[in-house]
Amino acid sequence: MLPFTAEIAATFNAVDWRLPWLIFASFLGGALNAVAGGGSFLTFPALLGIGLLPIQANATNTVALWPGQLLSIAAYRDEVRKRTALAWRMALAGLLGGSGGAILLLHTRATTFIHLVPWLLLFASTIFAVSDPVMKWLERRAKRNAEQSSDSSKSAMKEPRNFLLLALATAIVCFYIGYFGAGAGFLLITLLSLFGFQDLNEMNAMKVVATTMANGMACILFAFSGKVEWHYCLAAMVTCALGGYLSARIAQRLNQRFLRGLVVVIGLGMAAFFFWKYYA
Repeated sequence: MLPFTAEIAATFNAVDWRLPWLIFASFLGGALNAVAGGGSFLTFPALLGIGLLPIQANATNTVALWPGQLLSIAAYRDEVRKRTALAWRMALAGLLGGSGGAILLLHTRATTFIHLVPWLLLFASTIFAVSDPVMKWLERRAKRNAEQSSDSSKSAMKEPRNFLLLALATAIVCFYIGYFGAGAGFLLITLLSLFGFQDLNEMNAMKVVATTMANGMACILFAFSGKVEWHYCLAAMVTCALGGYLSARIAQRLNQRFLRGLVVVIGLGMAAFFFWKYYA
């Protein structure tokens, strides 16, 4: 009996019990992304919690979530086709900005990034908190402008007058995406609005193009840098996608205001925890 008991104990100790926790957090993160957004507030801390260094956790998290972002382009393919030239400019800005941010992250000292983590989480949480009222304001503005427009053939999204300035501003936001990225989608929506865009579907399409390219380039750089922990990355990737797929079916039945509030609370809670952990 003793050898058998020892064999069971050895098997128990050999199991990576951190993996089930990551799978659970990734499933919830994918579900949160499907119904309200903000899944990174769960997946990134979960990767830190299983023992990854912050830069490794951020790189692994970016790669794990990117396939879901890539698939989202398909949902906006009609809007992308309408603005092909603009989509190419947004994609190029995303590639350049995302590359710069990812390169800076890979050259950031681990101790420096550790102390930046709570500030980045606080920044992302604040962005997420203000996104809902601002998006509602943008919707009201678009509706008002559409009602006032006398030319029914005019597109609801006005052409910006300065493509170069828009591309530069987009690249700056995508630089943040390559470095950390949480909450950057809302920053791009706000940016496009400031440049005169009004149709939210088309703004979302341009946002998805830019963020997907920025994160895609970051993923390539992270993968070749050796910072991605593939064992955990693949587990998070699959379970996050599964959580998003299953939750999408019930998303319309849930209280969106409550969910967004929950995301903000989670984000601020994670920021507070890491402030306590790294600064106390």
